[in-house]
Amino acid sequence: MFAQFITRFFALKENNTTIRIEALAGLTTFLTMAYIIFVQPAILSGRMFDKPTGMDFGAVATATCLSAAIASAIMGLYARYPVAQAPGMGQNFFFVFSAVPAAAAAGFENAWAVALGVVFISGILFLGFSLIGLREAVLNAISPSMKFGIAAGIGLFIAFIGLQSAGVIVKDPGTAVSLCPHLFSPDLVIFFFGLFLAAVLQTRRVSGAILWGIGGATLLAIVLRLGLNAAGNESALATWMKDSAFAKRFDLPHGLVALPPSLAPTFLKLDVRSALAPVMWPFIIVFLFMVLFDTVGTLVGVAEQAGFIKDNRLPRAKEAFTSDALATTLGACLGTSTVTSYIESAAGVAQGGRTGLTAVVVAILFLVALFFSPLIEMIGNYPPITASALVLVGAMMSRNIARVEWDDPSESIPAFLIMLGMPLTYSIGHGLALGFIAYPIVKLAAGRGREVSWVLYVLAVLLVVYFLLVRGRLG
Repeated sequence: MFAQFITRFFALKENNTTIRIEALAGLTTFLTMAYIIFVQPAILSGRMFDKPTGMDFGAVATATCLSAAIASAIMGLYARYPVAQAPGMGQNFFFVFSAVPAAAAAGFENAWAVALGVVFISGILFLGFSLIGLREAVLNAISPSMKFGIAAGIGLFIAFIGLQSAGVIVKDPGTAVSLCPHLFSPDLVIFFFGLFLAAVLQTRRVSGAILWGIGGATLLAIVLRLGLNAAGNESALATWMKDSAFAKRFDLPHGLVALPPSLAPTFLKLDVRSALAPVMWPFIIVFLFMVLFDTVGTLVGVAEQAGFIKDNRLPRAKEAFTSDALATTLGACLGTSTVTSYIESAAGVAQGGRTGLTAVVVAILFLVALFFSPLIEMIGNYPPITASALVLVGAMMSRNIARVEWDDPSESIPAFLIMLGMPLTYSIGHGLALGFIAYPIVKLAAGRGREVSWVLYVLAVLLVVYFLLVRGRLG
C-alpha cells in the first residue's frame, strides 16, 4: 500500500523509474556529497586553517546534516526534483574569509553570528525573487546553446574536482596544475581501481555502476589498511604508503554508531539586527549573486542531463528555486552558511534518479549520518574513494558540448567561455558570469541584439558592476 502511494505521489511510472532505482540514485548522490559533513564544520569553525572563528565544530556538523536533510526533503517533496541540497562549497569560504572578518572589523562581538544574519537576509531576498518569478525569468532567458554549455561546463568542472581531490591533478608553481608524478601511489591506485571498475560496469550497462565503483574502492582501501596494520610500520607496504593521503586520512572506524553533537551553540544564534548595518550590505549582495548563479547553473546542468528541460523551459522552476531559497534561510537558523542545490546530484541522475524520491532518500541518509558518523567519515573523509563518481558523471555531462550551435559564433563563444570559465575559475557562478556578460555583447556586435532577453541585459550590467565595485573591493 505504501509502495503504491510512493509510486503515485512521485509519478514513478510516468518517469520510467522505480523505488529501487530512486533509492540507489539517492544513495549514490549522498555518497558523493557526504564529504560536506566533515568539511563544513572544519571550515566554519576555523580548524582547517588553525584560525578559530568561535563556531562550535560539533554544532556545525549537526547543523550541516539537519539543514541538508530538511532542504533535500523540501526539494524532493515540493519541487519533486532529484536534486539534493546542503551547505555550498565556495559560500562557506566567503563566509569565513570575508563576512566574518568584516563583521569583526566593524566591532561586532560575535562576528560569526552577524555573518549568519547576513546569510539569513540573503535567503529572505532569494525567497522573494523566487516567489515573484525573477529566478525563473533568468532561467527562461538562457538560450539552448547556453544551457548545453552550462551542463558541459559543470561536467568539466566536477571532473576536474574529482581528479584534483583524488590527487591525479596537483598544483604546480610553473603551470598552476600538473599531472601527479606518482601514478602508483596508494591514493591513485584506489582511485583508478574504483574508476575503472565503474567504467567497465557502466560500459556493460550494469545498474548502479558508479555506486559499485565507490564500493570497490572502499573495499580495496579496507584491505590495504588491514594489511598495513598487520605488516607494521617497518614493512614495505608501510614504506609505499608513507606520506600518502591514505596513511593520513583513511582509517577503520572504532565503532559504527555515535550520538550527534548538540546543536545548541549555533541554533538561532544569528544576529539579524547587526547584519542589517550598512557595512554588511555588500556581503548580502555577494551571497545573493553567488547562490543565484550557482543554483541556476546546478539546476540547468542536472535538468539537462536528466532530460527535464522541454522547449527551453524547466517545469516547476519556481518550486525548485523556492526550495533553494527556503534552504538558505533554514541553514542560517540552524547555524551554517548558505545551503544550496548540489551539482553532485548529477551522480544520482546518472544512476537513473528522475523524481523527488531521490532527494528524499538523500534527506533520510543525512539524518542517518547523524548517528553513523564514524562509518560515513571513513568513506567521505577520503576523497579518492568518491572521486571516481565525479569524473564519470563529468564525462557524461560533457557530451552536451556536441549540442552547442558551433556554427553560430554568437551562441558558441559565450557557451565556450562558460565551459572554460567554470573549471579555470573553480566556480560555477563565475563561469556563468563570463558567459552572461559576453552573450549580449556578442549579439549586439553581430547586429542581433533583439534575440537577447531584457533579463540578460540587466544581468550583464549588474555583473559588470559586481566585478568592478563589489568583487574588486572584497576580493
